[in-house]
Amino acid sequence: MEVHSYEVLADQHLMRIDKVLTELNPDYSRSQVQLWIKDGSVKVNDQQVKSNYKCQQGDQVTWSIPEPEELNVAAENIPIDIVYEDEDVVVVNKPRGMVVHPSAGHTSGTLVNALLYHCNDLSGINGVIRPGIVHRIDKDTSGLLMVAKNDHAHMSLAEQLSEKTVKRKYVAIVHGVLEHDVGTIDAPIGRDPKDRQKMGVVGNGKDAVTHFKVIERFQDFTYVECELETGRTHQIRVHFQYISHPLVGDPKYGPRKTLDLDGQALHAQTIGFSHPSTKEWMEYEAEAPDEFEAVLQFLRKRG
Repeated sequence: MEVHSYEVLADQHLMRIDKVLTELNPDYSRSQVQLWIKDGSVKVNDQQVKSNYKCQQGDQVTWSIPEPEELNVAAENIPIDIVYEDEDVVVVNKPRGMVVHPSAGHTSGTLVNALLYHCNDLSGINGVIRPGIVHRIDKDTSGLLMVAKNDHAHMSLAEQLSEKTVKRKYVAIVHGVLEHDVGTIDAPIGRDPKDRQKMGVVGNGKDAVTHFKVIERFQDFTYVECELETGRTHQIRVHFQYISHPLVGDPKYGPRKTLDLDGQALHAQTIGFSHPSTKEWMEYEAEAPDEFEAVLQFLRKRG
């Protein structure tokens, strides 16, 4: 059972509690949130309320997200690019446009559905909806993910992520010409108080560090390699927006006028980790998809 807490902000004063919670839980519909409120999973100042309760600034809201076992996540014969597999781990090259795991109201066509078909076992630590999933990448970000096939492997990989020993390198195309060849963006990330469907650099956010290196400069764009030290939601997208170089094609954090690409130009190119059982260092690379390369070719020809 996931338990969350939140303090109502000034700009949410007199906002309905179901609306506040829907903004804080974008993977769930408002009707689902209303069911949580009805069954007593939501409390304001330790008291149960109704969906139409008008929030007051400073209200302490707690809510529990029920375990997802009631959802039946089916194995689906969806082609996926498995880069490596053994009895402990799978390394998969996720295509653009594929969601990593199911969420409420979205239980098919995900990477998890495909993995359940192609693999005999996945770890059960994250429950029915997210079996084997140790870390995620966004729907429109392509590239490499490590997946755990048993609980021992899951705990080992999760610990490596926590200790920041996993190598995760991405390539991205950003707006503008980066001045420095290398750099580090060290800025905390949390829920954007002005738009809770988005993340942002906020003072009370969680530590977030992105290292970058310029690969190639164009007239008004830059091709960069990014290495994650932390793994916050939308980290690279938020960090580059923060330094005024948003990713090309990013519908959430980028400008409306951008290059013709359906989603952000971001690819998880390299994944490296210590094998959960043998402790051997494992490292894999995957080339960026054709549409990403097509943007690069366009920029090179344009000069």
